[in-house]
Amino acid sequence: MIQLTNIEKYYANKGVKNYVLRLVTTTINQGEFVSIMGPSGAGKSTLLNIIGMLEEPTYGIYNFLGEDVTNLNERKRIELYRNHIGFVFQAYHLIDEMTVYENIEAPLLYKKVGSAERASRIADLLDRFNMVAKKDLFPNQLSGGQQQLVGIARALAAQPSIILADEPTGNLQSAQAEEIMSLFKKLNEEEGITIIQVTHSEKNAQYGSRILHIADGLIKEDMAVVA
Repeated sequence: MIQLTNIEKYYANKGVKNYVLRLVTTTINQGEFVSIMGPSGAGKSTLLNIIGMLEEPTYGIYNFLGEDVTNLNERKRIELYRNHIGFVFQAYHLIDEMTVYENIEAPLLYKKVGSAERASRIADLLDRFNMVAKKDLFPNQLSGGQQQLVGIARALAAQPSIILADEPTGNLQSAQAEEIMSLFKKLNEEEGITIIQVTHSEKNAQYGSRILHIADGLIKEDMAVVA
């Protein structure tokens, strides 16, 4: 599903290259649940953003579902992103002026999904996450855990084949964090959605099937999680 070959990201300053990622090569198959771990500044979020097509590598080849992303024009990349990728952020990134319903609906409007289909998908997600009574509330009227559930519902609305999560429980209390991680595990095991998460938490990393340890922009270790 994802093939990264010699991916590098650096910023040049007065002829000096400051590397964020160096020679990252790995394959992530459909249906995997991969955790990316490492110290602050190791390049974890940059790698996730490259996989999610929010950033471009300076060098290397990125194949996504057989497409060479590095050679696609911006329109094609946006199309791939909208059709296949859902992003979940640590800071939720909900739109404050929109209700719960409208936040979930937003990616469907971008994809030009018809009104009846939009209503059906949103109703299913609201019901699934026990948010029906909160559909007309605004993000600042919700707890952190509820906001993250809306963020996940929004990511799922477009029916992605992969969810990318950047420190998805970083702002949550432990009970809420466990709820979110259990939800990711369920989405992975029951629906086959590929999940890649960046996390500092060893406990959260264990929800996945594989851990990539990154340090100084390099993959230092690629290990299976032992159940």
